[in-house]
Amino acid sequence: MAKKKTETANEAPAKKASVKKAGATEKKATAAKKTVEKAAKAAPKLPAASKTKKPAAAATAAQPIHTMKNVEPFSRFTDFDIGLFKSGKHYKLYEKLGSHVVEYSGVVGTYFAVWAPNAHYVSVIGNFNGWNRGSHALNPRWDGSGIWEGYIPHVGVGEVYKYFINSTSGEDLEKADPFALRWEVAPRTGSIVVDTFYEWQDQHWMQTRHNHNSLDKPYSVYEMHVGSWARSPESPDEFLTYTQLAEKLVPYIQEMGFTHVEFMPLAEHPYYPSWGYQVSGYFAASSRYGTPQELMYLVEKLHQAGIGVILDWVPSHFPGDAHALYNFDGTHLYEHADPRKGFHPDWKSYIFNYDRNEVRAFLISNAIFWLDRYHLDGLRVDAVASMLYLDYSRNHGEWEANMYGGNENLEAISFLKEFNEAVYANFPDTQTIAEESTSFTGVSRPVYAGGLGFGMKWMMGWMHDSIKYFSQDPIYRKYHHNQITFSLIYAFTENFMLPFSHDEVVYGKGSMLGKMPGDEWQKFANLRLLYGYMFTHPGSKLLFMGSEFGQGTEWNFQRSLDWDVLEYPNHQGIKEVVKALNHLYREEPALYEKSFQWNGFEWIDGGNANDSILIYERKGNEEINNLVIVLNMTPMPHFDYRVGVHKKGKWVEVFNSDDKRFWGSGLSNQGPVTTENVAWHGRDHSLKITVPPLCALVFKKEKIVPAKYELK
Repeated sequence: MAKKKTETANEAPAKKASVKKAGATEKKATAAKKTVEKAAKAAPKLPAASKTKKPAAAATAAQPIHTMKNVEPFSRFTDFDIGLFKSGKHYKLYEKLGSHVVEYSGVVGTYFAVWAPNAHYVSVIGNFNGWNRGSHALNPRWDGSGIWEGYIPHVGVGEVYKYFINSTSGEDLEKADPFALRWEVAPRTGSIVVDTFYEWQDQHWMQTRHNHNSLDKPYSVYEMHVGSWARSPESPDEFLTYTQLAEKLVPYIQEMGFTHVEFMPLAEHPYYPSWGYQVSGYFAASSRYGTPQELMYLVEKLHQAGIGVILDWVPSHFPGDAHALYNFDGTHLYEHADPRKGFHPDWKSYIFNYDRNEVRAFLISNAIFWLDRYHLDGLRVDAVASMLYLDYSRNHGEWEANMYGGNENLEAISFLKEFNEAVYANFPDTQTIAEESTSFTGVSRPVYAGGLGFGMKWMMGWMHDSIKYFSQDPIYRKYHHNQITFSLIYAFTENFMLPFSHDEVVYGKGSMLGKMPGDEWQKFANLRLLYGYMFTHPGSKLLFMGSEFGQGTEWNFQRSLDWDVLEYPNHQGIKEVVKALNHLYREEPALYEKSFQWNGFEWIDGGNANDSILIYERKGNEEINNLVIVLNMTPMPHFDYRVGVHKKGKWVEVFNSDDKRFWGSGLSNQGPVTTENVAWHGRDHSLKITVPPLCALVFKKEKIVPAKYELK
């Protein structure tokens, strides 16, 4: 370790293999540095008057030019910042830690700051110094924060760098910057000095987005993986850039009627097949698809089109890559040291130490960062269940109970509450959404009421039950009727989002279309019916890309979606039915105003298992907007089928999934249907309707428009 302290710039540089290949760039950067240093040494120490061409009399008061050191003592931290950091309450660490281009003593350079409390020595290495570990050592702060910092002149935007860390254990490490705003394109792993400055043009959206993100507004999400949504037919192995994606995605989302788009994780990740869920660079948008500003442009274009943007966020675990967070300063800095809490057996990854203040501040700062710098409208938090339970995916003896003898991870629960409080305090017009698959109580209830504080929770039970029911041949569905009605028993215990996500179309599960039984016509009819059920069931909606046009094969992240199938009328019909349902959902207040309230739903007939027919009413704030939904889960049509309603008058069929434009049979209720004074289903009036096969029907009472002039 003593040797490390005495290393100088004249010693042999320790370079990464990946950097050696870029010899020309390296030599150019080194030569430029030497030129600057040579010029500085050769510069005569003239009085200030001679440089500014002032009268010679002023020369006697001039001072010699200050020669910059390799690393100047400089800090962006105040004592207050350090106090917040130590207590875990600094939620904007991205403004302090990391690399920041600044001007110091009239010279433009970069300030570097990294948290490495168990390091013996830390330096910045990069092309600018030939990856020399001994030339640009950072200074440890004196306040016990564990932060190393310093200003390096003449290093600017675009510089590739890492931190060399010599641990107190004697271990030598080369680490990427945890707060880097950009990384090299994988498989290279260097950090890059950049900024996130962008002149936003989405002010109208930002000022009014509370109208789009409220729980009493339509919330229909298109989930997508940026790398495989679409690719150029001429270059199918190349990704679309964020800018190219904006040109194609924005008009498509507008056409389809989704209110929001959710991107699977875009934070930098070394392993593409992880789909982004093994994050290494938490503050860097993936360089595979472009620059930070190009991602901002994509978000801006979506906002200008009235579309909200949600990002998958992964605070549950991170990979053990040598260049990233794991064993960062030679110790278990970010991960929990106890493998019973710090290692995830399913994903072979490492779990954050939620009991450490600085780690909590790192994660919450990251959440705030994406909402702040990228104008995002929400965060979908991945794998919450794995965070909540100490025994998640662990056998007996592989976990340790908490202080009360239970299996709840009290530190993670406390962290999630603090995270949600911080997000909603700073961005009250956004949403946090939990992917949580257990019966944990109060996930989407406020922290002050004892909940975790999320805005919404994925309704995983509904998703699994619905898919299991619809995968049954219709002749057997009457024996599984409880699977399709069970969700309404607990539908209002949380603010539920109904997801048909990427997890249901991978690993041999097949596509959504592939899960449907029957011949070709019945498969497509079943899928149209399933989507009709989804959009009329209480809760917000999420549909994974490709499912909206009935892709026949399961999702393959290595290539583009099968857009060519839209040449066929059956797939075009699925696309048209999803489009129609999105517009119905947005236009009918009864489908969203009380999505999370028990008085927004009422069964008319949920017990007709023999016919496999469901009938229910969706209610809004005004009774005139109420809708009656009829679902026929079999290929058997019904004529003169009686449905009880509260209000007499004329009822209009406003949606029919069996319409010919959806590739249906075209059986429908022509014109308004008038009620009869026949009590049915516990109601004073009833309708006699035609129920097409494998079909979702939606009826609305026709409004009575008074005559403009009334004779007296």
